[in-house]
Amino acid sequence: MKYLMVCFLCFWSLSLAAQTCLSDGVETAADDEFEDMGDGTVLQTATGLIWQRCALGQTWSDDTCSGTAVKYHWQDALLAAQSEDAQALEGWRLPNIKELASITERLCVRPAINESVFPNTPPDDFWTSTPSLEDPLRAWVVAFFNASHSIKEKDRFIYVRLVKTQRD
Repeated sequence: MKYLMVCFLCFWSLSLAAQTCLSDGVETAADDEFEDMGDGTVLQTATGLIWQRCALGQTWSDDTCSGTAVKYHWQDALLAAQSEDAQALEGWRLPNIKELASITERLCVRPAINESVFPNTPPDDFWTSTPSLEDPLRAWVVAFFNASHSIKEKDRFIYVRLVKTQRD
C-alpha cells in the first residue's frame, strides 16, 4: 500500500509539471504567428515585436532554453533590461502588460505559452513595465501558469522576458 501511494504521488507530481492544452479552440499564440530570427529571438509578425525566446538567466542553445531563469524585483527587472541593452543598444526592454499578454497561449496551462516558440518557460509570473495606477508599490504581471494578469508588490521576486520593437 505504501508503494502504491508513493507511485501515485510520483505520477501526480509529474503530471503537474507537464503542459496541458485543450484540443479544440482557437490558438492565441500559434507557431505561424512567430518568425524565428535564428539568434534566440522570434518576431511576432502581427505586432512587429521581437521577443527573447528565453527568460532572463536562461541561455538559447540547440533550439531550447537551458539553465535557470532568474527572478528579479521590479526595479531590478527594469535595470536588468537596461543592462541587457547597454552594449548593443538594440532597444531591449521590459514589455508592457498588453505586449506580454499577447504571447500567452490561452488554450494551455502550466505554462500558458507556445512551448515550441518559448521552450522551458517557467509556469509562473513575469514582470511587465506597467505600474499600478492605484498603488505606486505595485506593478502588473502576466502569469504563464494560466494566462491571467494581476498586480503584485514591486519587491517580489518575479521572472523577466525582454522584448524590442522591430526596426526597418
